[in-house]
Amino acid sequence: MKVGEILTALRKERGLGQKELAAYLNLSTGTISNYENGVHSPDLDTLCQLADYFDVTTDYLLNRTTMRNSLNAMNRQLSEEYTLSDVMDTILACNAGSIDNIMEYALFLKSKQKNRVN
Repeated sequence: MKVGEILTALRKERGLGQKELAAYLNLSTGTISNYENGVHSPDLDTLCQLADYFDVTTDYLLNRTTMRNSLNAMNRQLSEEYTLSDVMDTILACNAGSIDNIMEYALFLKSKQKNRVN
């Protein structure tokens, strides 16, 4: 996927028209259209504004990763002690076997939690 396709998808996900996005960025609708159609690419400042607006990383916008989580999301407190970043760092430090065990246990806890709700 190209930057323009990603931008279009994010905009539509939010239910925005090109006009609304252009107004937020203080750009013309034609400029947004050019970005989305791959005629031009956003400059670095605009790319950062887009990432902030859609709460994704610039790497996501540039299709360098499929992980959308912004720095704000990664720093989100999941509990009193842990952020999302803490959890990911811990998992990434594990070997493949441990990761499989972590996922099995997490899925078990998720199903147990789901059963309590129902």
